[in-house]
Amino acid sequence: MIVGRVGRPHGVRGEVTVVPEGDDPEDFAPGATLHAGHYDLQVHAARPYRDRGLIVAFAGIDDRNTAETLRGLLLTRPAGERRAPEEGEFRSPALVGLEAVAPDGTVLGRVVDVVTGGFQDRLVVATPRGDEVQVPFVGQIVSDPADGRIVIDAPEGLFPD
Repeated sequence: MIVGRVGRPHGVRGEVTVVPEGDDPEDFAPGATLHAGHYDLQVHAARPYRDRGLIVAFAGIDDRNTAETLRGLLLTRPAGERRAPEEGEFRSPALVGLEAVAPDGTVLGRVVDVVTGGFQDRLVVATPRGDEVQVPFVGQIVSDPADGRIVIDAPEGLFPD
């Protein structure tokens, strides 16, 4: 599974910026092993970077020049090494493709993406008219998925008429 993409080096001690592409914080927990090209990288430390990613230090990557060789690489992790989702927790890929419906059963569209990070996760729903609507992925609005559908009790005006 792809869990992130390496960006530019950060500083002179080998840290890099990473844009996470998964939604499991354990992917970047100290000690986690990630694969990138021909590298097997062990996470030494990770911390938030602005509102768009992480700054990650990998064991053995100790200078900016070595960190530069990682730029642009996809970070992967075998799916079997990831922890199982807890009750009420879902992996983003499992949500993409679900039909989005209102509580009365009216079709709102289809989930085409899940935006993670920032202040809250959001479902991206493509409407039948072709609009894309970002729906806050919070329990007050979005129910647990079931039978290939997800119920969205959207506030007035969130979806176009």
